[in-house]
Amino acid sequence: MEENNFIELAKKAKYASKKAASLSTELKNAALLNIAKNLKENSDKIFEANKKDLSEAQILIDKGELKQSVFNRLKLDENKMRDMIQGIIDISNLEDPVGKTLLKRQLDDGLILSKISCPIGVLGIIFEARPDVISQISALAIKSSNAVILKGGKESVNTNKEIMRVIQEALDKTEGFPKNILTQVFSRDDVKYMLSQDKYIDLIIPRGGNSLVKFIKENTKIPVLGHADGICHIFVDESADIDKAKRIVIDAKTQYPSACNAVETLLIHQNFPNKEELLASLKNAGVELIFTPESWHVEYSDKILAVKEVSSLEEAIEHINEFSSGHTEAIITEDLKNAKIFMNAVDSAGVYHNVSTRFADGFRYGFGAEVGISTNKTHARGPVGLEGLTIYKYNIEGNGDIVKDYVDGLKKFNHRNLG
Repeated sequence: MEENNFIELAKKAKYASKKAASLSTELKNAALLNIAKNLKENSDKIFEANKKDLSEAQILIDKGELKQSVFNRLKLDENKMRDMIQGIIDISNLEDPVGKTLLKRQLDDGLILSKISCPIGVLGIIFEARPDVISQISALAIKSSNAVILKGGKESVNTNKEIMRVIQEALDKTEGFPKNILTQVFSRDDVKYMLSQDKYIDLIIPRGGNSLVKFIKENTKIPVLGHADGICHIFVDESADIDKAKRIVIDAKTQYPSACNAVETLLIHQNFPNKEELLASLKNAGVELIFTPESWHVEYSDKILAVKEVSSLEEAIEHINEFSSGHTEAIITEDLKNAKIFMNAVDSAGVYHNVSTRFADGFRYGFGAEVGISTNKTHARGPVGLEGLTIYKYNIEGNGDIVKDYVDGLKKFNHRNLG
């Protein structure tokens, strides 16, 4: 796409976002249910498109130009399709995040301040491999009244095009739904253009590897929401139950090794009596164990796990806060005091007690879906669902009120919260 064409596309998205801001909940939900229905009816066509992408990706794997973990994310099967469709239905059943009164305060008699949730505007989404991202983000954008420009990876272009075709077809059949809420672009140049359009695009959300996120953050003035690495930790405390430890660590490493919430480093208390049994169970599950300091910085996205023995809870916390990417960490312990200390002291978006790190997911949190997982310290953190795609504005209602009356002492604020 030429730059001028992209700018025009971004302008249309901005205009569409203004229309989206006033859409009724009923219309948005009708659009979502139409999308879910159309995806189900066209699933065979989507699978065919995905097969083309998988065939081309396999050639790249054979040449050593594509990682197996990327191939795994690219594959769209019946289970993922079912989750895609259910995720959209779940979002339609969630409360509308727009227009909620977050605060209501009387500044003075008849002078009322309200804090109201509202959409962010235009989202620019840049993602790699996973084609199910399109349906998730489209559904979340519609329900939160945002417009979105999507740029997927070249390895999933056939699947992305077919899914977007099906979604747009459903929206076209939804009476009263505005055009240009959802837009898809494809080229590397489009990424460059997207990052330069701070006049029209309000937030960039990258979903991909460290190099992608780093590039985006270094090449745009637009705020960026997301995470670079998924270096997640599990600490097995000395009082940990061995059966719980085996179940949790094996699940966190092997259930979906290429996921960003898979565990990458296992910390074991030196006084944990069942260390060898735990490590043996991991080996039996096909996990390769690495014991060198160099591994503490690595996101393997594979059945490879860094292991370190620590002398105390405090050492485990210090290690995590130094080497973690701020994504998700867990402690396995029967000591509730230690669990509380760990959960308060570890500085990550998700901190768990006696559960797998794989629970860090918008669908599993009941958000319906997510646009990504944020390790940011502002606006939104963790799995970002509907609430994370809204911001707020302040409204004041009065009756000819002026500041001069308060400056001159003729009136006084009473600042009384209402409800």
